[in-house]
Amino acid sequence: MNSPRPRSGPKLRGLYLITPDDAETGRLLGRVTAVLPYAALLQYRNKSANDALRRSQLLALLPACRAAGVPLIVNDDWKLAIELEADGAHLGSDDGDLRHARDNVRDDFVLGASCYDDPRRAEAAAAAGADYLAFGAFHPSPTKPDARRADPQLLRDGRRHGLPLVAIGGITADNAPALVAAGAAMIAVISGVFDAFDPVAAARAYARHFDLPDSHFPEDT
Repeated sequence: MNSPRPRSGPKLRGLYLITPDDAETGRLLGRVTAVLPYAALLQYRNKSANDALRRSQLLALLPACRAAGVPLIVNDDWKLAIELEADGAHLGSDDGDLRHARDNVRDDFVLGASCYDDPRRAEAAAAAGADYLAFGAFHPSPTKPDARRADPQLLRDGRRHGLPLVAIGGITADNAPALVAAGAAMIAVISGVFDAFDPVAAARAYARHFDLPDSHFPEDT
């Protein structure tokens, strides 16, 4: 097994927020800004957006992420992330070669890989220079109802790669602790926060499952 490459990027532990599909940029920015203080990473993902909307929404989110000190990750497109000076990209099985991306981005650029329920894909991604490995779906997901189901044993086994592991798919504040205990360094969430009655309270509940200092969180009001 190849050792993970040394890097000096952000500490990848905590709530990994993923944006909902929202065509109204101002509304999206407001929804995201309210919960950013509880996030370790923010991934911009909008599968229904055209290129122009993706660019404009990313450019709106970047200053908010900078102000909050939260790295902004672009779903699917590492070239767009580099062009707009985002902090990283997340690549799935159809998003190009991770090794090629690693060889063409700056050293502190965060590259994540979707590994689904496949330990062999995780092995290859780790060897190719991924900064984190994402597994899931662990539970039924409203975002991807037909997603392949992953077992928590993938997280236990995935620790051997020496990289932060991400759990995704139908994760609630109630079922998150078991996945953190199994080895998830981050819990990736869309609807669990953004569709909640109180998104700030929901984000806080997820973030509290990680052994982070109280100073990491805003003052409760």
